[in-house]
Order: sequence, then structure tokens, then C-alpha cells
Amino acid sequence: MSDGTKGAIAVAVASIMWGLVPIYYKLLAHVPPLEVLAHRTIWSLVFFGLVLMVQRRLHEVRALLSRPSDLAAIAAAATLISCNWLLFIYSVQIDRVTEASLGYYIFPLVSVVLGMVFYRETLKPAQAAAVVLAAAGVGVLTWGLGAAPWISIGLALLFGFYGVIKKYVNAGPVVSVSAEVLLLVPLAVVWLWGVHAQGWTGLTGETLGTFGHDWSDSLLLIVSGPLTAVPLILFSYASRRVTMATVGLVQYLNPTLQFLVATVLFAEPFTPWHAIAFPLIWVALAIYSVWAVRHERSARRAATSSSTVSTTT
Repeated sequence: MSDGTKGAIAVAVASIMWGLVPIYYKLLAHVPPLEVLAHRTIWSLVFFGLVLMVQRRLHEVRALLSRPSDLAAIAAAATLISCNWLLFIYSVQIDRVTEASLGYYIFPLVSVVLGMVFYRETLKPAQAAAVVLAAAGVGVLTWGLGAAPWISIGLALLFGFYGVIKKYVNAGPVVSVSAEVLLLVPLAVVWLWGVHAQGWTGLTGETLGTFGHDWSDSLLLIVSGPLTAVPLILFSYASRRVTMATVGLVQYLNPTLQFLVATVLFAEPFTPWHAIAFPLIWVALAIYSVWAVRHERSARRAATSSSTVSTTT
């Protein structure tokens, strides 16, 4: 099996895991989101730590955090990704997975706009058309439902800005995410200490501290670590072996599966306004994807031609 095939399989498995993860978090819907997030953070660090220890790369995390510029970027990225995780967990618990899937559909187009704003990237006509169509889809949904899809917008913006920050981090994804959760773990530990040792309650007075009282819930909270880490490791593996256009196209499995889980399995409402907005965004993604594939092919041909000319001269 070629490296390209292995990479395609890896990104497909990662996207399928991300797409089906709402089913897992629905099993923890009775556990407050902050408590789930705290355990997800701690057990992610445990899993990442074991992986890096086996690879003998723990020193890379220490080196990354020892550089002030990288430390600042990691701290900002950690804040953004933790908010993204919390909002996603919350969306599952309040039966808004359809809205979450929309957020991950529009994320690539939000990234295009952020690239234009922060990196002065030129917006090509196809990209501009895709962005306008996606904005129209969100606008239709806002008009029809009488409120903006804040979960969709929030998830897309948080992940988009997370991507912007990560461009400033001089490390691979596994090492950088390990550093991010390492910075978050003290907060998670303090929160769980307050919940278990001090009897802290939720905003509405509900009792917290699920871990240790029910073996199935405790096991689910522990599994949140590998469930967070494994797809990221697979994605990192894939990104080094297949083209970014392939990665981008296969990644649409994630929101598509989330959408199907929400509408078919969870029976969330899908209104006529959704039936207008989602196709607009799907068309926008089709336009963007076709442009991305053609652009990457052109870039490869140009690189090959340049290499040939250099060799012959």
C-alpha cells in the first residue's frame, strides 16, 4: 500500500471519528459541559504524553514552551481550542448538532476570509463566490429562524482563529496540541478539585462530580482523551502523505456525518429554512473545492516545469 493510500485512509478515519463523536458526547449529556471539558483536557494530556514518551519526543514540548514567542501563541491557541471544545460539547447537550455541523461546513470559507485579513491573501473569484454563497446561507437561516446560528458562527470563528494562531507556532500538530493541553490542565485540575473536594455546584445548583461515582460515566470521561488525540494523530500522519486538496475534500466527511447524526439519529428539527441554507453552503463548498483542486494541480505542474528547466540548464 502506497503512502498516499495510507494517508487517504488515515484522514478518512479521522474525519469519520470526528463526525460520529456527537454520539459519544450525547452519552455524557447529563454531565455538565465544564466537567466533561476538564476530563477531556486531562486525559488528552495523558494520552499525548504516552505517545510522545514512546516516540522520545517529550523534550520537544519543553523546548516549545521555553520560547517566549511560541509560549504566547500556544497560550492563545489553548484558549481558543478549549472554547471550541466547550461550545461543541454544549451544542450536543442542548440538541444543536445540526448547527454545529453547519459551523464545520463554513469553517473552510471562514479561513479564506481570515487569510485575506491577516495574511493579505488575494481572494480569487471562485473563493469570493463561495464566501458570498455561504454568507447568503447563514443569512437565510438567520432571517428564517429569527436568530443568528451563533453556535455555527462561534465554532467556525474559534477554529478559524485557532488556525491563524497555529501558523505562528514552530512545531508539529501533536507536539503543539500537547503543549496546549499542558497549559490547560492546571485549570482543569482546579475545577475538578473544587467539584469533588469543595462541593462546587453548577450555575443552576446541580450537583457536580460524576467521576468515580459511576463506572460507565468514569470510563467514558477517560476515553475522551484518546478520542480527542487519535484523530489528530491520524490527521497529522495524513497531512504529510497526501495533498492538501485531498485532505480538505475528505474532511467534509466530518460535518456530513454530524449532520446525518443530528437529523437521522437525534431527530433534530430540519426546517424549510435549513433546506434552503444548507444547499447554498454545499454549493459554496463545491465551488471552493473545485477551485482548490485545480489550483493545487496548477501549482504542482508549475513546480514540475520549474524543476525540469533547472535540471536542463
